Amino acid sequence: MYADKGYVGKEFSHKMKDKGIDLVTRVRKNMKAVVHSEFDQVLLRKRSLVETVFDELKNLCQIEHTRHRSLSNFAVNLMAGIVAYCLSPVKPRIAVWDSRNPLAVN
Repeated sequence: MYADKGYVGKEFSHKMKDKGIDLVTRVRKNMKAVVHSEFDQVLLRKRSLVETVFDELKNLCQIEHTRHRSLSNFAVNLMAGIVAYCLSPVKPRIAVWDSRNPLAVN
């Protein structure tokens, strides 16, 4: 899981490790250097793009609206926001190219 530096605490890292989840974060100033794979380093640099997508979903597609009076209204609003995002003509994306399998381009 790729996360912000704020999630680097030892306790949280150990909880995630116990669940089989590897936590990949940038290194804080007071930490030992951690060696990440080249792929992990590239995706860490793309975190701002992910934050941009979340911002678009919350603000442009109005998913963050919290005044729903029923669970069904919440679900309909969430689905409508996701559909609106999917139908948007221009979306930010992360192009991932795997050198081991050049046909697997996303």
